Amino acid sequence: LVVGALYALPNVFGEAPAVQVSAAKPNLKLDAATLSRVEDTLKAVGITADAVALEGASIKARFGSTDVQLKAKDAIQKALNPNANDPSYVVALNLLSRSPAWLTALHASPMYLGLDLRGGVHFMLQVDMQAALTKRAESLTGDIRTTLREKNVRHSGVSRNGQNIEVRFRDAATAEAARRIIQEQFSELATNESAEGAEVKMLATIQPVAARKIQEQALKQNITTLHNRINELGVAEPVIQQQGLDRIVVQLPGIQDVARAKDLIGRTATLELRLVDDSVAARDAETGAGAVPFGSERFLERDGRAVIVKKQVILAGDSLTDAQPGFDSQTQQPKVDLTVDAKGGRIMRDVSRENLKKRMAIVLFEKGRGEVLTAPVIQGELGNRFQISGSMSVVEANDLALLLRAGSLAAPMDIIEERSIGPSLGAENIAKGFNSVTWGFVAVAIFMCAYYMLFGVISSVSLAFNLLLLVAVLSMLQATLTLPGMAAMALVLGMAIDANVLINERVREELRNGASPQAAIHAGYDRAWATIIDSNVTTLIAGLALLAFGSGPVRGFAVVHCLGILTSMFSGVFFSRGVVNLWYGRQKKL
Repeated sequence: LVVGALYALPNVFGEAPAVQVSAAKPNLKLDAATLSRVEDTLKAVGITADAVALEGASIKARFGSTDVQLKAKDAIQKALNPNANDPSYVVALNLLSRSPAWLTALHASPMYLGLDLRGGVHFMLQVDMQAALTKRAESLTGDIRTTLREKNVRHSGVSRNGQNIEVRFRDAATAEAARRIIQEQFSELATNESAEGAEVKMLATIQPVAARKIQEQALKQNITTLHNRINELGVAEPVIQQQGLDRIVVQLPGIQDVARAKDLIGRTATLELRLVDDSVAARDAETGAGAVPFGSERFLERDGRAVIVKKQVILAGDSLTDAQPGFDSQTQQPKVDLTVDAKGGRIMRDVSRENLKKRMAIVLFEKGRGEVLTAPVIQGELGNRFQISGSMSVVEANDLALLLRAGSLAAPMDIIEERSIGPSLGAENIAKGFNSVTWGFVAVAIFMCAYYMLFGVISSVSLAFNLLLLVAVLSMLQATLTLPGMAAMALVLGMAIDANVLINERVREELRNGASPQAAIHAGYDRAWATIIDSNVTTLIAGLALLAFGSGPVRGFAVVHCLGILTSMFSGVFFSRGVVNLWYGRQKKL
């Protein structure tokens, strides 16, 4: 009872509107000086905070009302980010627990409130798995071409056809040598040779097991990228989880800037570095006078000019380790400084050395559409650090840096479902859910007291303990309470009393047979226990099925339902038995 009360207590204190400040740039660290700046800013505008503290990697300031919170956010935003187009700090609205420090020291925290109770935004994203496989096939095409060249194996051409890679050879002996090399170095590919006229055509396809692995990795990378992007927004307790084989659910409880969240999540920016095709045929294609040469693609620059770019990707966005906005010292134009990993740096050095005075295009793919940001001439050997500059505004440079810094998406995604819930509706849902649980409890308690008298009172006390224990367990597990979860609580009340009904009827039966009070209590609890176990286990199996196969609201219901069954078995049998023995243990009449 004491432990249950202690860990359920933080939920009583509620949440305080707060402003959370975190660093927007990796090289910035929050310290005591930043904390003093926040405190001085609040004093200057006459706002009194309930508490301002540096907690972990962010500064959190708590306030008495949402009106004060909004004023404080604006003031802190202006003070810490004088240049709104290049923010150094993320200043976000948040809701923090009002629990006292001694409870927090015991690691007693309130339950998280779900989207439907707190308000916020829900997105369902569909991942284009075929695009992930096509991207991998394109990468393997370039790798096979390079490997065959290094091994001095002559071929008549390596090309990608959909998700298949076609390699042509002049004779069967060369094809066999190439097959051995491909099987040794590219285990994820299955090869098949066929004669085509005088040539031998080898068709390499990604094996089903490898394809599944590529798709799983694409999904994981997209989830990680979304986590990074949402951290940039400063959202507390986001829910980002896989649903099915190719969908991701994103829930942002308490977020108020929905448009910005949608913009950041919906954008699928991936960066690719490719060489510009400078052949005569390519120059004709740029002007529209000829067809695009084989092995190249046509993209537009921001000013509408066409650029013919080779299909082979030199470097992809996943090699990127950092991206920072800034200004070019010579032209004073906005730029983005990029840093790549060691492997990327090695590739950049080799490619730039071999292609001096040639142009390299930096292509940004967003929502399936490619755009050439800039196509500068390689003036010297490049390394781990280089920059993108072109006809972009300060805001575009900042957004691009944020998207690239957060990581590239392994496959494009589309928002297929979007729901927005206001905080006022969330508060109404909490009130209605609380009322349903309260009235359910009162109705059950009145019936039990009327029918079983003092035993009914004890059953009602154990039911109250069950509710307390359920809230405590949910709080200890830091589970997210949703509206279906509150419905499960109301249902658990009705199901939990079932155990006490069985026990009370059994005790009555024993008394009618002439047993003494202590013997009747003992026999009633012992003999009802087997029936209680059976009925609860069958219900628990149904609950576990909901948990395993359900999603979203169904899982929210199932979590509380399963925990409620376990706590009801404890409170209905052990707790009520203790109270009954305490009251009737020494009495002669029951």
